[in-house]
Amino acid sequence: MDHFDSSAVQAALPYPLLIDSLSLGLQLQIETPARSFFAPNNDASCVLIMPAWKAKEVFGVKLVSVWPSNKDIGLPTVSGVYVLLSCENGLPLAVIDGTELTLRRTAAAAALAASILARKNSQTLAVLGTGALSVPMVEAHTSVHAFKKILIWGRQKTKALAVLQDLKKLGIEATYLEDLDATLNQADVIAAVTTATEPFINTQSLKPGTHLGLVGAFTPHMAEAEPALMAKAQVFADNRMAVLEKGGEVYQAIQQGLFLASNIEGELADLVSDPSRSWRKNDQAVTVFKSVGFASLDLIAAELVYQSKAN
Repeated sequence: MDHFDSSAVQAALPYPLLIDSLSLGLQLQIETPARSFFAPNNDASCVLIMPAWKAKEVFGVKLVSVWPSNKDIGLPTVSGVYVLLSCENGLPLAVIDGTELTLRRTAAAAALAASILARKNSQTLAVLGTGALSVPMVEAHTSVHAFKKILIWGRQKTKALAVLQDLKKLGIEATYLEDLDATLNQADVIAAVTTATEPFINTQSLKPGTHLGLVGAFTPHMAEAEPALMAKAQVFADNRMAVLEKGGEVYQAIQQGLFLASNIEGELADLVSDPSRSWRKNDQAVTVFKSVGFASLDLIAAELVYQSKAN
Protein backbone atom coordinates (compact mmCIF):
# COMPACT_ATOMS: atom_id res chain seq x y z
CA MET A 1 0.00 0.00 0.00
CA ASP A 2 1.32 3.42 -0.96
CA HIS A 3 1.20 6.60 1.10
CA PHE A 4 1.02 10.08 -0.42
CA ASP A 5 1.55 13.07 1.87
CA SER A 6 0.55 16.64 0.99
CA SER A 7 3.74 17.37 -0.95
CA ALA A 8 3.31 14.18 -2.98
CA VAL A 9 -0.30 15.14 -3.76
CA GLN A 10 0.80 18.59 -4.90
CA ALA A 11 3.42 17.09 -7.18
CA ALA A 12 0.96 14.59 -8.64
CA LEU A 13 -1.81 17.11 -9.31
CA PRO A 14 -0.56 20.11 -11.32
CA TYR A 15 -3.66 22.10 -12.18
CA PRO A 16 -3.64 21.75 -15.99
CA LEU A 17 -3.39 17.96 -15.66
CA LEU A 18 -5.99 17.77 -12.88
CA ILE A 19 -8.47 20.00 -14.70
CA ASP A 20 -8.15 17.92 -17.87
CA SER A 21 -8.57 14.72 -15.83
CA LEU A 22 -11.73 16.05 -14.17
CA SER A 23 -13.14 17.05 -17.54
CA LEU A 24 -12.60 13.54 -18.90
CA GLY A 25 -13.36 11.62 -15.71
CA LEU A 26 -16.75 13.23 -15.13
CA GLN A 27 -17.92 11.72 -18.41
CA LEU A 28 -17.31 8.18 -17.08
CA GLN A 29 -19.62 6.04 -14.93
CA ILE A 30 -18.84 6.69 -11.27
CA GLU A 31 -21.19 5.63 -8.46
CA THR A 32 -21.57 8.29 -5.79
CA PRO A 33 -24.01 7.59 -2.95
CA ALA A 34 -25.02 10.47 -0.72
CA ARG A 35 -22.33 11.64 1.62
CA SER A 36 -22.80 11.16 5.35
CA PHE A 37 -22.75 14.17 7.66
CA PHE A 38 -22.04 14.01 11.38
CA ALA A 39 -21.78 16.74 14.03
CA PRO A 40 -20.07 14.92 16.92
CA ASN A 41 -19.84 18.04 19.10
CA ASN A 42 -23.34 19.32 18.27
CA ASP A 43 -21.87 22.59 17.04
CA ALA A 44 -20.50 23.99 13.78
CA SER A 45 -17.78 21.32 13.58
CA CYS A 46 -18.59 18.28 11.47
CA VAL A 47 -17.27 15.13 9.81
CA LEU A 48 -18.15 14.20 6.25
CA ILE A 49 -17.80 10.70 4.76
CA MET A 50 -17.75 10.61 0.96
CA PRO A 51 -17.53 7.26 -0.92
CA ALA A 52 -17.32 6.69 -4.67
CA TRP A 53 -16.36 3.82 -6.94
CA LYS A 54 -15.95 2.55 -10.47
CA ALA A 55 -17.21 -1.03 -10.65
CA LYS A 56 -14.47 -3.65 -11.12
CA GLU A 57 -11.84 -0.91 -10.87
CA VAL A 58 -11.42 1.24 -7.75
CA PHE A 59 -13.31 2.25 -4.60
CA GLY A 60 -12.45 5.35 -2.63
CA VAL A 61 -13.66 6.99 0.55
CA LYS A 62 -12.78 10.35 2.03
CA LEU A 63 -13.08 11.36 5.66
CA VAL A 64 -13.21 15.14 6.01
CA SER A 65 -13.36 17.13 9.23
CA VAL A 66 -14.47 20.77 9.22
CA TRP A 67 -13.66 22.69 12.40
CA PRO A 68 -14.42 26.43 11.87
CA SER A 69 -13.04 27.33 15.31
CA ASN A 70 -9.58 26.18 14.22
CA LYS A 71 -9.02 29.45 12.38
CA ASP A 72 -8.86 31.17 15.77
CA ILE A 73 -5.99 28.99 16.97
CA GLY A 74 -3.95 28.79 13.80
CA LEU A 75 -5.01 25.31 12.71
CA PRO A 76 -6.56 24.28 9.36
CA THR A 77 -10.34 24.58 9.19
CA VAL A 78 -10.59 21.57 6.88
CA SER A 79 -8.56 18.36 7.09
CA GLY A 80 -9.02 14.86 5.77
CA VAL A 81 -7.68 11.54 4.58
CA TYR A 82 -8.49 9.50 1.48
CA VAL A 83 -8.29 5.71 1.17
CA LEU A 84 -8.21 4.05 -2.23
CA LEU A 85 -9.09 0.33 -2.59
CA SER A 86 -9.01 -2.13 -5.45
CA CYS A 87 -12.40 -3.36 -6.65
CA GLU A 88 -10.69 -6.45 -8.07
CA ASN A 89 -9.57 -7.88 -4.72
CA GLY A 90 -10.63 -5.37 -2.07
CA LEU A 91 -7.08 -4.68 -0.97
CA PRO A 92 -6.06 -1.12 -0.03
CA LEU A 93 -4.00 0.62 -2.70
CA ALA A 94 -3.15 3.94 -1.12
CA VAL A 95 -3.67 6.32 1.77
CA ILE A 96 -3.66 9.89 0.49
CA ASP A 97 -3.57 13.25 2.25
CA GLY A 98 -7.21 14.22 1.93
CA THR A 99 -6.70 17.86 2.85
CA GLU A 100 -4.47 18.67 -0.11
CA LEU A 101 -6.57 16.44 -2.37
CA THR A 102 -9.70 18.38 -1.40
CA LEU A 103 -8.09 21.78 -1.85
CA ARG A 104 -6.77 20.98 -5.29
CA ARG A 105 -9.83 19.20 -6.68
CA THR A 106 -12.12 21.96 -5.32
CA ALA A 107 -10.06 24.70 -6.93
CA ALA A 108 -9.72 22.72 -10.16
CA ALA A 109 -13.48 22.12 -10.42
CA ALA A 110 -14.25 25.82 -9.89
CA ALA A 111 -11.65 26.81 -12.47
CA LEU A 112 -13.00 24.24 -14.93
CA ALA A 113 -16.49 25.71 -14.59
CA ALA A 114 -15.13 29.24 -14.96
CA SER A 115 -13.24 28.26 -18.11
CA ILE A 116 -16.60 27.35 -19.68
CA LEU A 117 -18.97 29.89 -18.11
CA ALA A 118 -16.92 33.08 -17.71
CA ARG A 119 -16.67 35.63 -20.50
CA LYS A 120 -13.64 34.95 -22.68
CA ASN A 121 -12.57 38.60 -22.35
CA SER A 122 -12.55 38.49 -18.54
CA GLN A 123 -9.59 40.47 -17.20
CA THR A 124 -9.90 40.56 -13.40
CA LEU A 125 -10.10 37.65 -10.97
CA ALA A 126 -11.16 38.25 -7.36
CA VAL A 127 -10.82 35.68 -4.61
CA LEU A 128 -12.95 36.36 -1.54
CA GLY A 129 -11.51 34.69 1.55
CA THR A 130 -8.04 34.18 2.95
CA GLY A 131 -8.16 30.57 4.12
CA ALA A 132 -6.45 27.49 2.74
CA LEU A 133 -8.38 27.62 -0.56
CA SER A 134 -7.40 31.15 -1.54
CA VAL A 135 -4.01 30.36 -3.09
CA PRO A 136 -5.22 27.17 -4.84
CA MET A 137 -8.13 29.13 -6.33
CA VAL A 138 -5.76 31.68 -7.83
CA GLU A 139 -3.41 28.98 -9.13
CA ALA A 140 -6.21 26.95 -10.69
CA HIS A 141 -8.00 29.90 -12.30
CA THR A 142 -4.82 31.40 -13.73
CA SER A 143 -4.00 28.02 -15.27
CA VAL A 144 -7.10 28.26 -17.48
CA HIS A 145 -7.22 32.00 -18.21
CA ALA A 146 -4.67 34.81 -18.54
CA PHE A 147 -6.03 37.41 -16.10
CA LYS A 148 -4.50 40.88 -16.15
CA LYS A 149 -5.35 41.62 -12.52
CA ILE A 150 -5.86 39.47 -9.42
CA LEU A 151 -7.60 40.83 -6.33
CA ILE A 152 -7.72 39.34 -2.84
CA TRP A 153 -10.33 40.37 -0.30
CA GLY A 154 -10.64 39.20 3.28
CA ARG A 155 -11.94 40.45 6.60
CA GLN A 156 -8.49 40.27 8.20
CA LYS A 157 -5.84 42.35 6.45
CA THR A 158 -2.92 40.42 7.94
CA LYS A 159 -4.23 37.15 6.49
CA ALA A 160 -4.85 38.77 3.12
CA LEU A 161 -1.32 40.13 3.00
CA ALA A 162 -0.01 36.67 3.88
CA VAL A 163 -1.90 35.29 0.87
CA LEU A 164 -0.25 37.92 -1.33
CA GLN A 165 3.17 36.81 -0.09
CA ASP A 166 2.37 33.14 -0.75
CA LEU A 167 1.27 34.01 -4.27
CA LYS A 168 4.37 36.10 -4.85
CA LYS A 169 6.52 33.07 -4.00
CA LEU A 170 4.71 31.29 -6.84
CA GLY A 171 5.42 34.16 -9.22
CA ILE A 172 1.86 35.49 -9.10
CA GLU A 173 1.27 39.18 -8.40
CA ALA A 174 -1.97 40.11 -6.66
CA THR A 175 -3.50 43.13 -4.93
CA TYR A 176 -5.33 43.35 -1.62
CA LEU A 177 -8.51 45.42 -1.51
CA GLU A 178 -10.08 46.24 1.82
CA ASP A 179 -13.39 47.40 0.38
CA LEU A 180 -15.66 44.51 -0.61
CA ASP A 181 -17.91 46.49 -2.94
CA ALA A 182 -14.90 47.89 -4.78
CA THR A 183 -13.60 44.36 -5.20
CA LEU A 184 -16.92 43.09 -6.56
CA ASN A 185 -17.31 46.09 -8.86
CA GLN A 186 -13.96 45.40 -10.55
CA ALA A 187 -14.13 41.62 -10.86
CA ASP A 188 -15.06 39.69 -13.98
CA VAL A 189 -14.59 36.32 -12.26
CA ILE A 190 -15.09 35.82 -8.54
CA ALA A 191 -14.28 32.81 -6.39
CA ALA A 192 -15.84 32.96 -2.92
CA VAL A 193 -14.12 30.60 -0.50
CA THR A 194 -15.23 31.54 3.02
CA THR A 195 -17.07 29.77 5.83
CA ALA A 196 -19.67 32.54 6.03
CA THR A 197 -23.00 31.74 7.62
CA GLU A 198 -24.57 35.05 6.57
CA PRO A 199 -24.61 36.39 2.99
CA PHE A 200 -22.05 39.12 2.34
CA ILE A 201 -22.05 39.31 -1.48
CA ASN A 202 -24.51 42.03 -2.45
CA THR A 203 -26.27 41.40 -5.76
CA GLN A 204 -26.17 45.09 -6.72
CA SER A 205 -22.37 45.15 -6.37
CA LEU A 206 -21.85 42.58 -9.12
CA LYS A 207 -21.30 44.10 -12.53
CA PRO A 208 -23.12 42.65 -15.55
CA GLY A 209 -21.35 39.66 -17.06
CA THR A 210 -19.71 38.51 -13.84
CA HIS A 211 -19.02 34.84 -13.25
CA LEU A 212 -19.35 33.93 -9.56
CA GLY A 213 -18.07 30.69 -8.09
CA LEU A 214 -19.71 30.04 -4.72
CA VAL A 215 -17.56 27.44 -3.01
CA GLY A 216 -17.56 28.14 0.71
CA ALA A 217 -21.15 27.46 1.77
CA PHE A 218 -21.56 23.68 1.92
CA THR A 219 -24.53 23.30 4.31
CA PRO A 220 -28.15 24.51 3.97
CA HIS A 221 -27.63 27.17 6.63
CA MET A 222 -24.48 28.74 5.21
CA ALA A 223 -24.44 31.41 2.49
CA GLU A 224 -21.92 33.71 0.85
CA ALA A 225 -24.24 35.43 -1.64
CA GLU A 226 -27.78 36.66 -1.20
CA PRO A 227 -30.25 33.88 -2.04
CA ALA A 228 -32.13 36.48 -4.13
CA LEU A 229 -29.21 36.44 -6.59
CA MET A 230 -30.16 32.91 -7.64
CA ALA A 231 -33.34 34.25 -9.24
CA LYS A 232 -31.40 36.83 -11.25
CA ALA A 233 -28.51 34.70 -12.50
CA GLN A 234 -27.86 31.64 -14.61
CA VAL A 235 -27.18 28.99 -11.96
CA PHE A 236 -25.06 25.87 -12.44
CA ALA A 237 -24.08 23.22 -9.91
CA ASP A 238 -21.08 21.00 -9.41
CA ASN A 239 -23.58 18.22 -8.66
CA ARG A 240 -27.29 18.98 -8.92
CA MET A 241 -28.58 16.72 -6.14
CA ALA A 242 -25.82 17.69 -3.72
CA VAL A 243 -26.43 21.40 -4.27
CA LEU A 244 -30.20 21.05 -3.89
CA GLU A 245 -29.64 19.34 -0.56
CA LYS A 246 -26.71 21.30 0.84
CA GLY A 247 -25.93 24.36 -1.29
CA GLY A 248 -26.83 27.17 1.09
CA GLU A 249 -27.73 29.93 -1.35
CA VAL A 250 -29.70 27.63 -3.66
CA TYR A 251 -31.37 25.80 -0.79
CA GLN A 252 -32.41 29.05 0.89
CA ALA A 253 -33.63 30.60 -2.35
CA ILE A 254 -35.89 27.58 -2.91
CA GLN A 255 -37.17 27.73 0.68
CA GLN A 256 -37.96 31.42 0.23
CA GLY A 257 -39.88 30.76 -2.98
CA LEU A 258 -37.37 32.68 -5.10
CA PHE A 259 -36.01 29.78 -7.13
CA LEU A 260 -37.03 26.36 -8.43
CA ALA A 261 -34.86 23.26 -8.53
CA SER A 262 -35.54 23.09 -12.26
CA ASN A 263 -33.90 26.51 -12.66
CA ILE A 264 -30.45 24.95 -12.28
CA GLU A 265 -29.30 24.99 -15.90
CA GLY A 266 -26.72 22.22 -15.67
CA GLU A 267 -24.08 20.53 -13.58
CA LEU A 268 -20.34 20.19 -14.08
CA ALA A 269 -20.67 16.89 -15.96
CA ASP A 270 -23.04 18.60 -18.42
CA LEU A 271 -20.63 21.48 -18.95
CA VAL A 272 -17.66 19.24 -19.74
CA SER A 273 -19.69 16.94 -21.98
CA ASP A 274 -20.46 19.88 -24.29
CA PRO A 275 -17.77 22.53 -23.65
CA SER A 276 -18.21 24.18 -27.06
CA ARG A 277 -21.85 24.97 -26.34
CA SER A 278 -22.64 28.58 -25.51
CA TRP A 279 -23.95 28.07 -21.97
CA ARG A 280 -23.91 31.79 -21.23
CA LYS A 281 -27.01 33.58 -22.57
CA ASN A 282 -25.08 36.76 -23.34
CA ASP A 283 -22.19 38.86 -22.10
CA GLN A 284 -24.43 40.73 -19.69
CA ALA A 285 -25.66 37.65 -17.85
CA VAL A 286 -24.36 36.81 -14.38
CA THR A 287 -23.41 33.15 -14.11
CA VAL A 288 -23.18 31.32 -10.80
CA PHE A 289 -21.37 28.05 -10.23
CA LYS A 290 -22.51 26.63 -6.91
CA SER A 291 -20.16 24.02 -5.47
CA VAL A 292 -20.50 21.87 -2.37
CA GLY A 293 -18.12 19.12 -3.45
CA PHE A 294 -18.95 15.57 -4.47
CA ALA A 295 -17.18 12.27 -4.35
CA SER A 296 -16.52 11.76 -8.07
CA LEU A 297 -14.05 14.64 -7.99
CA ASP A 298 -12.12 12.98 -5.18
CA LEU A 299 -11.98 9.60 -6.88
CA ILE A 300 -10.71 11.07 -10.15
CA ALA A 301 -8.04 13.06 -8.31
CA ALA A 302 -7.07 10.12 -6.08
CA GLU A 303 -6.61 7.83 -9.08
CA LEU A 304 -4.38 10.45 -10.65
CA VAL A 305 -2.29 10.59 -7.48
CA TYR A 306 -1.99 6.81 -7.33
CA GLN A 307 -1.03 6.57 -10.99
CA SER A 308 1.73 9.14 -10.48
CA LYS A 309 3.89 6.54 -8.73
CA ALA A 310 4.45 4.90 -12.10
CA ASN A 311 5.82 8.10 -13.61
